[in-house]
Amino acid sequence: MFKKVLIANRGEIAVRVIRSCRELGVKTVAVYSDVDRDALHVRFADEAYHVGAPPAAESYLRIDRILEVAKESGADAIHPGYGFLAENGEFADRCAKDGIVFIGPTGDVMRQMGDKVTARQTMQKAAVPIVPGTTERMTDEQIEAWVAEIGPPVMIKASAGGGGKGMRLVRAQSEVASAVARARSESKASFGDDSLYVEKFVEEPRHIEIQVLADSHGNAVHLFERECSIQRRHQKVIEEAPGNRISEELRARMGAAAVAAAKAVDYVGAGTCEFLVDAQDEFFFLEMNTRVQVEHAITEAVTGVDIVKTMIKVAAGEPLPFQQDELAITGHAFEARIYAEDPDKNFVPSPGEILVYRPPDGIGVRVDGGVYQGATVTVNYDPMVAKLVVWGRDREESLDRLRRALEEFVVKGIKTSIPFHLRVLQHEKFIEGKYDTGFIDQYMDGGKGGPVVDPGESRRVAHMLAAIAAFRRDKARSERAASRPSGGTAEPWKEFAKRSQMRGSLR
Repeated sequence: MFKKVLIANRGEIAVRVIRSCRELGVKTVAVYSDVDRDALHVRFADEAYHVGAPPAAESYLRIDRILEVAKESGADAIHPGYGFLAENGEFADRCAKDGIVFIGPTGDVMRQMGDKVTARQTMQKAAVPIVPGTTERMTDEQIEAWVAEIGPPVMIKASAGGGGKGMRLVRAQSEVASAVARARSESKASFGDDSLYVEKFVEEPRHIEIQVLADSHGNAVHLFERECSIQRRHQKVIEEAPGNRISEELRARMGAAAVAAAKAVDYVGAGTCEFLVDAQDEFFFLEMNTRVQVEHAITEAVTGVDIVKTMIKVAAGEPLPFQQDELAITGHAFEARIYAEDPDKNFVPSPGEILVYRPPDGIGVRVDGGVYQGATVTVNYDPMVAKLVVWGRDREESLDRLRRALEEFVVKGIKTSIPFHLRVLQHEKFIEGKYDTGFIDQYMDGGKGGPVVDPGESRRVAHMLAAIAAFRRDKARSERAASRPSGGTAEPWKEFAKRSQMRGSLR
């Protein structure tokens, strides 16, 4: 096992990795920018080193500086988390060159699976179903001709894409030219690469992910699926595991395809195969994320597997501690991503100091956070505040628990996406589990719906009114009793206080 691991990341995922390292008895090293000097991951780690200015390009993306810190601190491994350098093949190569273990796949595997066109070619050879479309980078003229031949709707996608960037839906031939121009421009700005390919658009698609784990001894397993279809602008909002309306037969086929994908590239570590599932329950490979995913926690909740800890053990050369037939799904889990955004103003970022931070707790509730009361959310990085994960014996119990936990989650000083999450949970289609990736656009006007009354505040007001009513009833009774010759002295204020305390009403 490693003696010391450097976490080349920040926020909640850095804290998450630190916790797993602690359980393994491994020392940790944090890195931080100027604005993260007092961040939670810095406080949690055994050591912390400054790596630069607030912009990511001047701190968390500085390969030379991070490797310099690894050597200075004596770290023998680096965990990249997700984002930043997590899928940077050059970084993985440099780690190997400097004799530092990169906790993840090799640079070659990242490049092979990170390029969407190459990944499609690889999956086609491995007999993994892919979305019908092109397997070559295309010129503007080729895209025009292909769409004319096949017919819209189609998705124009960046070969180096991710996170919904460089992606455009085309529903008419007349839209192709402008969509290509926008996709190329966005892809160039985001990835430094403007190459595009085209896929046939899958109507009413559901976004299903299969978590895989593989070791260096030739073993690979899947940890079943996650449903990630609640998306806003191709960004996931709420995820659940297991997936909705996934039969055992479909689960087995998708799991086998994900394992085949991992073995096709000699994958080592934790990865995720993303699939689209159509209305006929046919599935198609989208891409493979060569890192731990934001939503890995719900898979941990229903399988009992610590994915991050397993990643570290596998990177240290250990074999997977389980076989496929030893894994099973227990219960149901949801994850809600809590962002510092204002849902009533088109989700504009809401940076600032967190004046009050009171996360929920209780049975089946887990909060992976990277902030604390008094911390400041900056404009420099992803605005995620925390991930709320809940588990229940079935979907209904888990959904009730998610609703309760969101109502109890108190964040003051900044706006958060919590009211929007509650709005989603109120919709009958979500409650029934009958939704696809078009849910937010179709039923919630792309997320532009009106404000939601804070149910926690509503409940407190209701409790207070009930307590006042009880006080008035008791006061009237005591006055009637006092008017009788044999009446005693009532203590309505004590009873009122007792009732208020029981209901948790007055604050």
